[in-house]
Amino acid sequence: MPFVPPKPDARPDDASLWTRLRLARGDIFASQPAKLYRAWMAEQGALIYRSFLINQPDLLKTILKDRSEDFPKSGIIADTLKELLGNSVFVTNGETWKRQRRIIDPAFEGGRLRDTFPAMFAAGTEAVNRLSARVDEEVEIEYETSHAAADVIFRTLFSIPITDQNARAVFDAFRTYQRAQPLLNFTALIRAPAWVPRFRIGKGRAAARTIRRLLVEMTSARAREIAAGTAPDDLATKIMTTADPETGETFDTAEMVDQVAIFFLAGHETSASALAWTLYLLARDPQVQARAAEEAQDAWSVEPDFSDLRNLPFTRDVFREALRLYPPVPMMVREATKPERFRDRDVPPGSLCILSPWHLHRHERLWPDPDLFDPDRWTREETKPLARDAYMPFSAGPRVCTGAGFAMAEGTLLLAMLLRSFRFEAVEGKVPKPVTHLTVRSESGIFLKVSAR
Repeated sequence: MPFVPPKPDARPDDASLWTRLRLARGDIFASQPAKLYRAWMAEQGALIYRSFLINQPDLLKTILKDRSEDFPKSGIIADTLKELLGNSVFVTNGETWKRQRRIIDPAFEGGRLRDTFPAMFAAGTEAVNRLSARVDEEVEIEYETSHAAADVIFRTLFSIPITDQNARAVFDAFRTYQRAQPLLNFTALIRAPAWVPRFRIGKGRAAARTIRRLLVEMTSARAREIAAGTAPDDLATKIMTTADPETGETFDTAEMVDQVAIFFLAGHETSASALAWTLYLLARDPQVQARAAEEAQDAWSVEPDFSDLRNLPFTRDVFREALRLYPPVPMMVREATKPERFRDRDVPPGSLCILSPWHLHRHERLWPDPDLFDPDRWTREETKPLARDAYMPFSAGPRVCTGAGFAMAEGTLLLAMLLRSFRFEAVEGKVPKPVTHLTVRSESGIFLKVSAR
């Protein structure tokens, strides 16, 4: 029987502003009305300025692709995450952002993804070994996927496993940060003055300081290795030695720490979220899980090569469907810099344009059976235009995530490796509730029973 996975409760349409703020303090999802799953555009109340949630595909194309420079990233993201991310490529705009991308992008092009594959496989092997000790137990799977994704990042960035002392310390501090720091503070959404407390930010600020101190140590050590000619050929070395083709400049240590922070957030946190939800969906749909496991068993014999990923089309579609239902970054915020007219509404300069993959991917007027877990939808002709116009787990346009290909390869490989060894079953009475932290997570974890396959 087709499976409809859980989604958050919507707020009442007639909720007062106070009720909306109270709900948003707990979770942004809870403050959103059900009509957003049907609306092309909806004005959202704010105390000082206007904001619009936009789901209409042609308007999304205008904002993200055709005129992206007219809609830069809003400063509210930088305001929320600045303690960790500093001036990283995730929060900058204009010439600063262009310069950063010119230096970063070559590390993720062409054969570099193939070069990172052995490190991904090594991290996957360690994940299988860890779960092998938990067979026939009830496992909090978000912790395990976080561990695996962090291992991938450290191996590909710095050529060290997560068992390295500094790597482990960063991972532990980031778990604290992930739970304490929301993607958006609702006080930022109303442009509250700086003296207004940012909810849940105390622990987040302390954890961010710890993470950045450790990243400074690791990045400084790599700079010394590069100078001595002893640095390994990994992503950190590639990025730190790549010069901006227009200026000839490279990142200094402080700039590199900012970029490593976002690589860890984007490359670890989002992958961990996506993989955990994928395993939950498979646990609730044993037939789909069996199909993916059979494909994984046949994909390679002893040890996979990068080219073996092409033997996993259904597994990849399962992962794509999980990204549709549970996009790790559920909301993006752009700011209008010019007067606009969208759907016969004035959008003044300074207005926020809120782009929500969460609502877009489940939009009732775009997707057939939008709440259904259906990996086979990706092979149907009707999905092709939707995949282009109404699917953006990695954003779209010039600011599309530079690591999107990396994330898809990592997610498909780790999923296949886990399914070759284990069967995952849902735990009765423990239904995860999606909430927004830094990414879409379960409020109380995702618990699955793991058994040997």
